[in-house]
Amino acid sequence: MLYLWKLKKAFLKDIVEEFPEPKPAYTTISTVVRVLVKKEFIAYKTYGKTREYYPLISKSKYFKDYMNDVIFSFFNGSAGKFASYFTKNEDLNLSELEEIKQLIDEKIKNIKDNNE
Repeated sequence: MLYLWKLKKAFLKDIVEEFPEPKPAYTTISTVVRVLVKKEFIAYKTYGKTREYYPLISKSKYFKDYMNDVIFSFFNGSAGKFASYFTKNEDLNLSELEEIKQLIDEKIKNIKDNNE
């Protein structure tokens, strides 16, 4: 997905070329692309026997859905438990904690402003 988001649209050979050495087998990438088509993350246009692939989901939408799945699966759907994991289990320095606090404070302010 990362390479297809970067390229916007591409043939399979273009996607393969984006991978660093040692590149995965062409057939491996083809299988992954086929799965992504089946999951409706990407689609394609056919030109004869070749297909040009393009993303159907944005990177931000994909990330949001993925993170929601992680929160649901590992934190019983609780964003609070997810956030507390980082304060208890990760070695965050003071500036990282202050940055997180600032983001939370801004979100609280925006919610309050919109409710007034």
